[in-house]
Amino acid sequence: MQNPVIPASGTCGFGLEMSEWMDLNRLGAISTKGTTREPRYGNPLPRIAECGAAGMLNAVGLQNPGVDEVIRREMPALRAIYSEPVIANISGFSLDEYAYVCARMDKETDAAILEVNISCPNVQHGGMAFGTSPEAAAEVTRAVKAVTTKPVFMKLSPNVTDIASIARACIDAGADGLCLINTILGMRIDIRRRQPVLANRYGGYSGPAVFPVALRMVNQVSKACPGTPIIGCGGVSTAEDVIEMMMAGATAVEIGAANLQNPDVCTQIIEDLPKLMDELHISHLEEIIGIV
Repeated sequence: MQNPVIPASGTCGFGLEMSEWMDLNRLGAISTKGTTREPRYGNPLPRIAECGAAGMLNAVGLQNPGVDEVIRREMPALRAIYSEPVIANISGFSLDEYAYVCARMDKETDAAILEVNISCPNVQHGGMAFGTSPEAAAEVTRAVKAVTTKPVFMKLSPNVTDIASIARACIDAGADGLCLINTILGMRIDIRRRQPVLANRYGGYSGPAVFPVALRMVNQVSKACPGTPIIGCGGVSTAEDVIEMMMAGATAVEIGAANLQNPDVCTQIIEDLPKLMDELHISHLEEIIGIV
């Protein structure tokens, strides 16, 4: 990667949406929208709730056109205008589905890394259900590693009591790297309607307020799994946040909710990083990874 900045899955569609206002080839990589075996409309509306400057809730529910359409249309369209690495985000509701989608993506030459999401809090009977115990996380890891030769990064949930044990279970089961954190389960209530704001009742909380939680978990996992590549995400919105996340142990950083507030944020961070590195006397980003 030419730099550590990656738009997080779910915040840039399949990349083409972002091409309208930025040169995609300036990015370190792109993590595509979560893909399932069959097309999904997602959860009923409303499925976004703003939380002021602190962030937002979303309960989109993995809306996507299904893996066949992603491979047929979305990936080639992205590759036609983008030459840097593509991270294919994979979601599922069963071991068979995770394995099926990963096997299909294994044959897709445009996908450099498979980011397996076992942490989505916005769907029933899948997603986060696989990421809340070491045993279940390891089971998914083994299932997808058995059907792909591509590097597999497991995307972990913060909605657990011991994220380090789950991270270790994934690595022991063969994961090549980790991505953390996904969103924190939250809720808002419309006090005038006396109803939850989200039709799904609960949603994933993201934005600046979750950054300290993400930083702590990245640091814990980096200590528990030394040498493991980690993509850190959760509340990152500035070059300073990127440096902090890498000092905690991240190898690269995904930008999520900030993209929805400011579609140009990744470009700004990429432009600000060299100046900040000079200010902090950092010659190469590799030298600060996990120094804290």
